[in-house]
Amino acid sequence: MPAGTFTLYSANKDDVNVADLLGLTLKIGLVSSAYTPNNATGGHSLWSSVSSNEIANGNGYTTGGATLGTLASTAITGGWKFTTANPSWTASGGNIPAWRYAVMYVSGTVWGMTNPVIGYFIGDDTPADIPATTAGNTLTLVCPSDGWFDVT
Repeated sequence: MPAGTFTLYSANKDDVNVADLLGLTLKIGLVSSAYTPNNATGGHSLWSSVSSNEIANGNGYTTGGATLGTLASTAITGGWKFTTANPSWTASGGNIPAWRYAVMYVSGTVWGMTNPVIGYFIGDDTPADIPATTAGNTLTLVCPSDGWFDVT
């Protein structure tokens, strides 16, 4: 998964720079259907605008989401694409709750902001919630072959 298209948050779109991203700690958190993305220019710019809708900590999911590994940029015609390793969570001791959006953000301070959001995608293109991941199963978000996003 992802099912939906990765959308860059307009509030931070002009700040996204591959050189910055490759040297930062990036995370991806899962949020419930209670969250409504605000992608307007003056919309959501910080994880704190999103995190109140994050799914519950526990059973294999950790508050703040997963740290993304293997950050890479690859040249494409007229720009670059951004990829990472596939983040995953294994449900243990109970279910990882249902979720609707996965939100990528910087963990730390950059561009004069603390924990700025980069973008999000909807897990199900209906849109509907992704059902709970039952104990013993792994939830994996697969980075698309053409990257989470590209800049051209």
